[in-house]
Amino acid sequence: MKAKLTVIALYLVTLLSSPATFAAEGSSVVATYFHTTFRCASCHKIQNFTEEALQKGFAKELASGRLKYRVINTEEPGNEHYVQDYSLYTKSVVLSLQKDGKEVGFKNLDKVWQLLNDKDKFVSYIENETKSFLDSN
Repeated sequence: MKAKLTVIALYLVTLLSSPATFAAEGSSVVATYFHTTFRCASCHKIQNFTEEALQKGFAKELASGRLKYRVINTEEPGNEHYVQDYSLYTKSVVLSLQKDGKEVGFKNLDKVWQLLNDKDKFVSYIENETKSFLDSN
């Protein structure tokens, strides 16, 4: 399991640091899992289910840079502003619509906690919301 997570992490780091990803002009969607330093089993579950939903449903969009995924600790220096930017009060998944490098809209996927005990519904929720954001640009 640890080896699998390492491979996934390396893939995401490579994807997010690719020049082609950041050079893309126009519209994109950024999916972000926001967490704090302390994370319980449920917090890790949200991250894992979100990653699975995005990789399963949007491999092509992730590879092209049209969809980006990142994980941010809001307690690390410089990241505190996200709490205010997105009115975060707990660990959250936020979709952000970017046009020409600027955020033009976002949605906090607040049902992730409600759907946590039903993986299929959770994954479907992430996929449907992400598809809606991708289709809007």
